Amino acid sequence: MLCCLGVSFGKEAVPLAEDPAIEQRMIDISEEMRCLVCQNESLSGSRSELAQDLRNELRQLLKDGKTDAEIKEFMVTRYGDFVLYRPPVKTSTWLLWGGPFLLLVLAMLFLLRHVGRDGRDEDADEELTEEEKQRAQRLLKGAGK
Repeated sequence: MLCCLGVSFGKEAVPLAEDPAIEQRMIDISEEMRCLVCQNESLSGSRSELAQDLRNELRQLLKDGKTDAEIKEFMVTRYGDFVLYRPPVKTSTWLLWGGPFLLLVLAMLFLLRHVGRDGRDEDADEELTEEEKQRAQRLLKGAGK
């Protein structure tokens, strides 16, 4: 009885385009777009309901005779540059494109500054006073017992 209940909760099959060429174009275009819900999956690979709706919308645009460029422009106009996996380089996306390189340069500078010291401290060159030397000797003798 539980097996029959599981079947009744299944989702409806995903509709495909009647034309295999349109379906392939839809897959190619949706591979270059990001799922707005998942954000780390392509639109074609996502299983979210929004992704399914967007794929259906892409199919309809393809059936209407829109070019790939027109479809991408429509999606960017509607959802912003974030929908593209490779957004264009422009003023609003400079940080997106240059941010990883900036972080890499800052990390290298940090490492060079801190590793370049050879583990020496600036205060290590100072001489100990006689009192500090005697205290250190007492501590070392006490530790050896």
